[in-house]
Amino acid sequence: MPETVLYDYWRSSAAYRVRIALNLLGVPWRSVPVDLLKGEQGGADNLARNPQGLVPTLRIDGTSLTQSLAILEYLDETRAAGWLPRDPIQRATVRAMAHAIAVDIHPVCNLRVARHATSLGATMEGWMQHFIALGFAGLEGLLTQHPAGRFSFGDAVTLADICLVPQVYNARRWGVDLHLFPRLTAIAEALEPLPAFQAAHPDQVKPQG
Repeated sequence: MPETVLYDYWRSSAAYRVRIALNLLGVPWRSVPVDLLKGEQGGADNLARNPQGLVPTLRIDGTSLTQSLAILEYLDETRAAGWLPRDPIQRATVRAMAHAIAVDIHPVCNLRVARHATSLGATMEGWMQHFIALGFAGLEGLLTQHPAGRFSFGDAVTLADICLVPQVYNARRWGVDLHLFPRLTAIAEALEPLPAFQAAHPDQVKPQG
């Protein structure tokens, strides 16, 4: 079997999602750090594997994949992970929750976007707090529509949960008042002790020294 390699950055929420997914599946993988603060994402090596100049890139099954949601769905489809319900309506519901994070919140709070905002006069903390809280307000409503179960959609981990925990980490990092979002906070607190989530936490993978 070809080695599975994740090109990631320890604080990237997109890479954090993929780390969780690989851990849930029990897939052995090796990390190759791409330091976003040093601009390594724009270097020739990273652009060759990820022309968008982003992380993560996952080398698996003899191919390279980019974009965390595409990677997660590939893993779900090829490993029968069960992160998306079989029923089409339920599947669309879980995707909507995941997209509320990965498509609506994350791109606005991406490092390169936030840095540009600060160049125009915003503060990094104020920018992050505003857009994470705005996105969480809508997500809280989606989650409240489906209150049964410990997690975002029932008692099994779904795509939405894999996206939620990294975004809650970012929210805490930037001082977002999570008391406003009791449902999503409770879900995150139920997920975070799971071994696959613990092992993927940025504090567990950050470079030493």
